Amino acid sequence: MQSSFFDLDNRYVQLNKLHDPLIELNRVIDWELFRAPLSKLSDKPRKSAAGRKQIDRVLLFKMLVLQRLYNLADEALEYQVKDRLSFMRFLGLSLAASVPDARTMWVFREELKEHKLTETLFDRFHECLRALNVELKSGQIVDATFVTVPVQRNSRDENALIKEKAVPIEWGKNPRKLAQKDTDARWTKKNGQSIYGYKDHVNVDRDTKLITAWEDTPAQVHDSQMLEAVLRSPEEGGAEIHADSAYRSAEQETRLEEAGHTSHIHEKGTRNQPLTEEQKASNREKSKTRVRVEHVFGTMTNDMRGICIRTIGRARAHVQIGLMNLAYNIKRVALLIRKKHWDFDRVIAPAVS
Repeated sequence: MQSSFFDLDNRYVQLNKLHDPLIELNRVIDWELFRAPLSKLSDKPRKSAAGRKQIDRVLLFKMLVLQRLYNLADEALEYQVKDRLSFMRFLGLSLAASVPDARTMWVFREELKEHKLTETLFDRFHECLRALNVELKSGQIVDATFVTVPVQRNSRDENALIKEKAVPIEWGKNPRKLAQKDTDARWTKKNGQSIYGYKDHVNVDRDTKLITAWEDTPAQVHDSQMLEAVLRSPEEGGAEIHADSAYRSAEQETRLEEAGHTSHIHEKGTRNQPLTEEQKASNREKSKTRVRVEHVFGTMTNDMRGICIRTIGRARAHVQIGLMNLAYNIKRVALLIRKKHWDFDRVIAPAVS
């Protein structure tokens, strides 16, 4: 039986009744706000009018947002967009429309990497929120989470060379093999479990649970080493700083005080000087606020299908981690708008004066 446009509309109505979350994203986010930074990728002059026209960059960006919201590989993303009505409607594609393939998405991410646009896109979203009088100054919660990548099966000697920032001779002789080896990711251990990949260091606004600043590192870098990298000034993010005991040291406390911050970082005991009952009670009270950052990582793990990426090398990991943080913020803003946390119902580009 041949289907009709009426059948398609009927199916979309049914999806609406099932509360398609992507409809909500399109309703509350004006995706055109990202066009300005993405226009840097469209400046290449065409040699002629022949051939297929350049694919719309905002469409490709929305596909990357889908990819991070559902943690899809490039091939899976292409398949799902072709297969799922909800994805097609989110992207504004008809059943007969051409869908960008996996290779196109890989090239587009490479362009983001080469033009260093990940932070620009992240900052652009916050710029639009500020234009709507959203001030993320309620206090800063700092933490980090592991971002796993496919495990590299290297020998001990190869790993020793990688740690010294060298490349095994055999790899250098075989460019194809070297292209599949991540020499930037690192192994580390936590609670006896070995983890391979990177870390996503974030600064989260206390009230909204939006990520306000972030940085990525190889997995072995200690959390405390990145505090200053993600810390915002008291005027920008609020004076109060919340973090677990990994971030606490006498030197760190002095620096925070000199910068005008109020430290609520957990205290830590030692073997010779365990925490007093008063300190334990203080830490429990601090945890009521600090735990809010775990809700961020919980959303990424559960709702966004896991904190893992499939790229090779830190430069590409940087793009994927940044897109993951931005996709989380977009998702979170949609929730806050639905809960009427603010007096506006859509994030739009600021008016040009």
